[in-house]
Amino acid sequence: MIQLSRRRLPVLAASLLAGAGAARAQGIPAGTVRIVVPFNPGGISDILARSLAQNMTTSLGQTVVVENRAGANGSIGAGVVARATPDGLTLLLGVTDTHAVNPAAMRNIPYDANADFEPISLLTRVPLALAVGPTQREIADLRAFVAAAKARPGALTYSSWGVGSTSQIAMLRIGIAAGAEMLHVPFTGAAPAQQALAAGQVDAMVMPAGAAEALARDGRVRVLATLSPARLPLLPNVPTLQEQGVPLTTSIIQAIFAPARTPAPVVARLNQAMAAAMATPAMIEVFRAQAAVPEHTTPAALAALVRTEQEAWGNVVRSENIRLD
Repeated sequence: MIQLSRRRLPVLAASLLAGAGAARAQGIPAGTVRIVVPFNPGGISDILARSLAQNMTTSLGQTVVVENRAGANGSIGAGVVARATPDGLTLLLGVTDTHAVNPAAMRNIPYDANADFEPISLLTRVPLALAVGPTQREIADLRAFVAAAKARPGALTYSSWGVGSTSQIAMLRIGIAAGAEMLHVPFTGAAPAQQALAAGQVDAMVMPAGAAEALARDGRVRVLATLSPARLPLLPNVPTLQEQGVPLTTSIIQAIFAPARTPAPVVARLNQAMAAAMATPAMIEVFRAQAAVPEHTTPAALAALVRTEQEAWGNVVRSENIRLD
């Protein structure tokens, strides 16, 4: 896997943009490129996709837009891209849910997560955080949260962006590791799930760390732990789960895929345009605000990462008998 440093990104961007005219002849048809986001607007997938689209418009030399096609834990939007013409004009912002959870949790999934897509590049791995809302202001740390959940099994509620979502499964994994049981309240997207927590409609949520930091900065939630291997620069005072005795680390991949049988030159051109877009100062700032870092990869490296994610998340889905249909 190739991870680009801040020092190398501007240099790479300049070189790629300089060669954009020559690479433009590599086969992407004229027209608007759409990135299908398989979730509602307002969540991190939507935020990252919109920044990528804006910056790829420059690096690719043609208009790139975002289209939200939400539903069924991302499977509706993913299915749309799987059936699209493989010419480079339709792309998918794929995540752990679409490519690792759904294949294990759905019997009637409308796509094959491996055979129906051409990997382009990883965008980033989004770190997660556990937060409590205004209904649980007395809970100051993870120990108190676990104690409250154990004292009243099933009484504490938590939101997620859907049944079988990585948000739900991450909280399940925390409960299993800590020996605590909570009540799941699914929503139709990350943004409404986060809003429900901030409004006091639910007690807790595992959410992207950038969203947790923003809500905590406004005093609307308290962040108890991150699910990252080490403390995050955006949340330096928040300990990890591991620091607090819960042996769990996990994150959500965000990546771009094209339909299967997209020509190799088109895949290469899209990969190149992504690298240039991810190197721009504007997009680096978007990554920073989400407590994430850009991780440009080769298509082969992304394919290997997807297989690793499928094994890790699939094991949890099967052990907890999570079904989405």
